[in-house]
Amino acid sequence: MRGRTGAGWRGAAQVLLLAGVLAGCGGSDDEGARPTAPATAPASGQTSAPGAASPAASGGRIGAAGSACRLPVTFEVARGWKAKAIESPKPSGSPADEFAEALGDDLLDGLLRQGPVTAVCEIDAKPAGNIGFLRVWKGEPGDADARGVLQGFVTAEEGARHATYRTFTSGGLTGARVDYEVWSELLEESKKECALAVVTADGPVVVHLGGMDDEEHQEMLPAFELAQRTLRTA
Repeated sequence: MRGRTGAGWRGAAQVLLLAGVLAGCGGSDDEGARPTAPATAPASGQTSAPGAASPAASGGRIGAAGSACRLPVTFEVARGWKAKAIESPKPSGSPADEFAEALGDDLLDGLLRQGPVTAVCEIDAKPAGNIGFLRVWKGEPGDADARGVLQGFVTAEEGARHATYRTFTSGGLTGARVDYEVWSELLEESKKECALAVVTADGPVVVHLGGMDDEEHQEMLPAFELAQRTLRTA
């Protein structure tokens, strides 16, 4: 891990709080994305952010039955990233459940739910050499459009500001993307985050990328771009 402080404190704290909850969730350590061919060129109208690294190599596709996370959509994950399903803890006496009980319902709900959606899948960048996650969130079917869902997601994040929204298309899906900053009053620093949303018959789906700090975020951005341009309905 790099010897950086500042905005990374917030991300590190969240990782520690989630660790016990995620320890027993969804699949064995050998599970991940299904192997797939290299990612295709970006869909029409999609470009990487200025200064982004080279396109990420594909490590497989998740979302379909049999993959680490069963989702209403499928997309390719970057090579080396590790996918794992997130499930709400249920009383069973396991260490993860004891950890969740110690956190308390309100704090746990705050970690697993943001605005109109709930966390259902986490794709860890650590095996590929970065500190951060792609997280997938899902909501209930309804009348909300992609941008409305995304706005609800962003405004529910404390310190979110300077949000820039735009539309994108991928594999027949039309969605919304947002690039924004999260400001910490305590640390007096901000860090970049981004997310996308699409609406399916099974409900809205949000894919979010954070990171310990801006440098980590920029290094992981190609993995988010890969997910966006390979997004398909499951």
